[in-house]
Amino acid sequence: MSLFGQRVPPACAVAALRRCAIRLLPARRCSAIAGGSSSLIASGRGDRMERPIKPSALHKVLLHSCCAPCSGAMIEEMVSSGHEVTVFFYNPNIHPRQEYEIRKDENKRYAEELGIPFVDADYDADEWYARTRGMEYDPERGRRCSACFDMRMERTAEYAREHGFDCFTTTNATSRWKDQKQVNASGLSAAAKQGFRPFYWVYDWQTERMTERKYRINAEQRFYKQEYCGCTYSLRDSNLWRKQQGIAPVKIGGEEAGLGTRYYEDAEADAEEESQEVVDSFFASAEQHFDNVKVYKGRKRADVATKGDGIEHNTSSGNNW
Repeated sequence: MSLFGQRVPPACAVAALRRCAIRLLPARRCSAIAGGSSSLIASGRGDRMERPIKPSALHKVLLHSCCAPCSGAMIEEMVSSGHEVTVFFYNPNIHPRQEYEIRKDENKRYAEELGIPFVDADYDADEWYARTRGMEYDPERGRRCSACFDMRMERTAEYAREHGFDCFTTTNATSRWKDQKQVNASGLSAAAKQGFRPFYWVYDWQTERMTERKYRINAEQRFYKQEYCGCTYSLRDSNLWRKQQGIAPVKIGGEEAGLGTRYYEDAEADAEEESQEVVDSFFASAEQHFDNVKVYKGRKRADVATKGDGIEHNTSSGNNW
């Protein structure tokens, strides 16, 4: 998704309850990807993230997928490391139904091509609207987005427990438009409600390597390039922003996008459309339309470096989008 094909991203403020979910994590750790990668594992000592020496086991993973473009690199990384992956498509936030079906079919096609099980969950849009009632005009990354993440992660965790999965995670954590802390907080909270069986896999899916691979897979697969996050409110706000910028409104389906290309075709160009600079510019513009200073406060992503103790430490300020 791109600014020029305009995606409006959701995220949410980290509530005290979610921070508690991190502190409540048991000592059991979620195994990392093989090969000494920079995995972030939630341990039982506060919200400290550690890098394990080596993966302790392979896992049966339920991967909540928001769309095919966000799933490619994650699935490849997991499967190549020997994990048993099942894709779980549960996104009642996506509106209208036509857009929902397009994204679901694209995701299903990719899973079938890889020979990976695909679970088509209910489209209980009425429940989504009920849970977000009163938040219709909240800014992106506000309470509504938190409720949206919570709803999807809770259902994913419930399904994972009922069907014997070791852990679950979500493709929502791969996008630069998303705040990983917000996504992970919802995942951890959902896992806590299941007694951390299954547990929630915390990993830095937004590394440069993973991001580069993501766009290459997208171009190779010629995935459908959605133009907004998904819900009716993000569609509304996206079109409002476009109107202010003199840009054509979002188009649902078809061979032509409102602006830009309808499909991912050029990995470098697609990545540039969603570069960190573009994302930052979009949210700087969005702040002019919403009183969201409190929402963004403290949302700085820090670079990490590993010191002699094997733990990743913050080294400099940056954004977490």
